[in-house]
Amino acid sequence: MLSVVLISALVLAALLLCLWLLVARPAVYFAGAQSQRGPNIVDPAMLEKHVRVLSEQMIPRSHAHPQMLSRVAAYIASRLESYGATVSEQVYHVAGHTYKNVIAEFGPADGPLLVVGAHYDAVGSTPGADDNASGIAGLLETGRLLASSDPDRRVVLVAFTLEEMPYFGGRKMGSAVFAQSLVDAGDEVSLMINYEMIGYFTEQPRSQSYPSLLLHLIYPSRGDFIAVVDQVFSRQAAHLKRWMSRATEVPVYSINAPAWLPGVDFSDHRNFWAHDYPAVMVTDTAFYRNRAYHTAEDTADRLDYQRMAQVVYGVYSYIMNHSGPDKAAVAATIND
Repeated sequence: MLSVVLISALVLAALLLCLWLLVARPAVYFAGAQSQRGPNIVDPAMLEKHVRVLSEQMIPRSHAHPQMLSRVAAYIASRLESYGATVSEQVYHVAGHTYKNVIAEFGPADGPLLVVGAHYDAVGSTPGADDNASGIAGLLETGRLLASSDPDRRVVLVAFTLEEMPYFGGRKMGSAVFAQSLVDAGDEVSLMINYEMIGYFTEQPRSQSYPSLLLHLIYPSRGDFIAVVDQVFSRQAAHLKRWMSRATEVPVYSINAPAWLPGVDFSDHRNFWAHDYPAVMVTDTAFYRNRAYHTAEDTADRLDYQRMAQVVYGVYSYIMNHSGPDKAAVAATIND
């Protein structure tokens, strides 16, 4: 009897280990590798400025206010142009209204694309500071850094419109329109990185929830980390996590999970997955942590801009580290 219990326990332990390896994809470098961190050149004050402009001066940002969304698009375009990026607009029409994706290009004009995206619309009349002014702020700071770095690979930043309901999940999502245009053009995408809510962190115990009880066995109970979300058999999230963990002080966790798990495909990366483009979501886990999600309480004062800056720097470091011959120079800078 004892041997049966022991064998059952060992089998259960082996299954849990396999689950952990499959879902969490542990990397060689985790947060805490102090010797690998470099100076954070992302400006927390600029992140806050962008978030406050969007969430306090440019509301409501819903589909029902296309003129306001045009103002937001113009703000994003003007910022990216001021950094020296080549900026264009992808204009399309829905229900008699005009909507725009804002596109900024860096590096050479050809080659596989590395896409970094974030949506700029919000739900109803909510401020949408975390959802998703934080993602747009991160996108703009990524653009500022890339403009001064001259990446040797093709990088495209895209600010998407119409991510929220009633267009979420349909072909009129800005990211769906953009991804389809890549397919039509025959463009190769090496990776799409989606900034979706990257500003809310908390040290409160048991502040982090999950869509499955099993995930509580794998991930922290405190919402003080950033997550990288990927498909089940992809290794993209593990690569991004490994580099971000080396470059930042914020703990970075990854999850490889099926799209039917609630939240896994709840943003613009889903439209890249639909065309078999590799894509990941960088997120503070949205409603699994931020109780102000989709409410009037989603305000700029609740965000942690120091940690946001770390997240953006981690993504930027990954982009530059995977950009060709200058990898060694970038790594040396980060290791200083």
